[in-house]
Amino acid sequence: MSNYLISISDNSEASKKGTIHDPGSKLKVKVFDFLKPNHKPTKGEVQYFVTAGQDTLAFETEGYKKHRQVLILTMISRYCIYLGLIEAQIHSSLPFSHH
Repeated sequence: MSNYLISISDNSEASKKGTIHDPGSKLKVKVFDFLKPNHKPTKGEVQYFVTAGQDTLAFETEGYKKHRQVLILTMISRYCIYLGLIEAQIHSSLPFSHH
């Protein structure tokens, strides 16, 4: 089982400003605010979305070089467990529109 480093800012919206680091592969997965109208997906990176109750989080890789999908999903799931989002579901695209 790999160990991941999780860094989270310590404000009230902390869950939306975190980064997961995998020291082995050097891959990072960052949480981003997909509701910001100026957010553009970074070319060559992979995005995932997590729904958990009323919460929706968005993740984007940083330094993606054909890493295995299971690595990225495991990193995201560990982040969700760390935050206590036990009912989290990971999606490869935004599962519904936000208004």
